[in-house]
Amino acid sequence: MGEFFATVWNGLVGFFSTFNWITDTIDILLVALVIYYAIRMIRDSRAEQLIKGIVILIVIYFFAWLFRFTALKYLLALLFDNALLVLVVIFQPELRRILEKAANSRSGLSSLVGVFGNDRKEQHIQKLNVAISAVSNATRSLQQQKMGALIVFERNTPLGEIVNTGTVINADPTGELVSNIFFNKAPLHDGAMIIRDGKVYAAGCILPLSDNQHISRELGTRHRAGVGMSENSDAVVVIVSEETGVISVAVSGNLERNFTPESLRLKLINELTPAVSEQQDDSKRFSKIWGRKKK
Repeated sequence: MGEFFATVWNGLVGFFSTFNWITDTIDILLVALVIYYAIRMIRDSRAEQLIKGIVILIVIYFFAWLFRFTALKYLLALLFDNALLVLVVIFQPELRRILEKAANSRSGLSSLVGVFGNDRKEQHIQKLNVAISAVSNATRSLQQQKMGALIVFERNTPLGEIVNTGTVINADPTGELVSNIFFNKAPLHDGAMIIRDGKVYAAGCILPLSDNQHISRELGTRHRAGVGMSENSDAVVVIVSEETGVISVAVSGNLERNFTPESLRLKLINELTPAVSEQQDDSKRFSKIWGRKKK
């Protein structure tokens, strides 16, 4: 027993004697951060079920090794030898989503660049507000007439591939224009509208459908397409049900329902303009500090 504790003690002493408190601590924190975001990615998604399946395979491999099931052990060993490639294939949608979010994250550099473009940001916010008002007003008419709609507000993720499936319009948004496009006898009503840079950029576009099994079966293809678009990009998607007239919003794969035109307007303002406004506030603070230093 004494030898065991002596071995443990010597191992601890050896570990801490070679431990670099700066680089190794940062290394551990970075690994912990990666694990944390991996858990967030897995939780409440299809990846959680896939992880359970992988754990079951590991348990089966353990019993195959324990009871010497040669053939089963050989097959599982082939699978685990190519585990990295298998994981990339299995978790491709989740990995793609993480990389897109990382690419779309705003950094301090973008705030610094924003110092020289405040006027442009203000114009962008004004255009967004006009588009938000047009869509909100249109949903009131669409609700009353029980006409369905699918409206996508493009943000950082370019939707060029989606635009190519429809017809480019590139028109200033008005409530009447949005309502007319989704009139049930209009040529472009059976598809999605893309709002880009505050303009009605395209209509009649085809969106990817979501594979989420938790979406209610009461919801049709229009809702599944809206959720799918929000899963594959950072877009904000407005959905008006043709059957019930219920207004829904899909963001990051989450679907919220039962909006009124007024609450929809507030939701869109909160989703589309805060990031721009925060950058503008950061730019103003930087300008004040820079001005003080120059004095």
